[in-house]
Amino acid sequence: MYRSGAVMAWNVFKFCTALRGLGSIMILLVLGVVGVTYYALVFCNYGPALTSGGLDSLIAVLVLIIFHALLGMLLWSYFSVVFTDPGGVPPNYRPLVDQERGEVDPLEASELGPLTTPDPTNARIRYCRKCNQLKPPRCHHCSVCGRCVLKMDHHCVWVVNCVGALNYKYFLLFLFYTFLETMVVTLALLPHFLAFFSDEDIPGSPSTLATTFLAFVLNLAFALSVFGFLIMHISLVSANTTTIEAYEKKATPKWRYDLGRKRNFEQVFGTVQRYWFIPAYSDEDLRRMPALQGLEYPSKPDLDAQEF
Repeated sequence: MYRSGAVMAWNVFKFCTALRGLGSIMILLVLGVVGVTYYALVFCNYGPALTSGGLDSLIAVLVLIIFHALLGMLLWSYFSVVFTDPGGVPPNYRPLVDQERGEVDPLEASELGPLTTPDPTNARIRYCRKCNQLKPPRCHHCSVCGRCVLKMDHHCVWVVNCVGALNYKYFLLFLFYTFLETMVVTLALLPHFLAFFSDEDIPGSPSTLATTFLAFVLNLAFALSVFGFLIMHISLVSANTTTIEAYEKKATPKWRYDLGRKRNFEQVFGTVQRYWFIPAYSDEDLRRMPALQGLEYPSKPDLDAQEF
């Protein structure tokens, strides 16, 4: 029994090490897909159509404007997720109340103990045995990053980063703009793709035709996969939960942080509407919404005693 447990721990360690080792390879892969798509759409098909005149030129202008606008937002959102720290536990973090019961059960100084030797056996205080530190509400340990992450959703290999409190909005926008971008490219290249199965001669060199075919298949595959992922995260946001929490509370009919769809949405995207579709927050929201900092979250008073 011990041996199988040790083997499992070693396998998990190797898996986490492999994920860390992917690093810039995944970023280069994403940029490679973007590059193939850009070459196929702009240089092989709709760029040359600009000089055709008539309706073809008008359609080309429209497609290229939409494509570049969505591409700019996609890359902005993507690199915001990649380079934004998802949120870590501040040094010497000390909870003031029982994190499962809220303000109805304040903690006493004797329960916390000295800063250097907190009591990990106290069930009223969330404690990470791997980091040897106290954990704020909704915080989880990431084995890939090797640390606790605030409101951790998951570790994403595509962004080579954890998705947590401080970059979850950026991740959702990345999914949103990726879906829109891939759908636009798929629809724009669909007539060119269908031409492969007609009896007519197709203009272009073998390399441009192969690039067009590959770009269509890649974008269709990403559009379908990202759509399912986007729908899943929309449902999570509407319930004010994360992927990890959804698994942990699957037997719990009510969720203490579910404040209604509007407030749940604002817990992720903020209250200022002009910032909803860009990977940034207003200074006003950052000042008055503690949830955006990842340490404190409003909850339903009648469910403050909820545990899972």
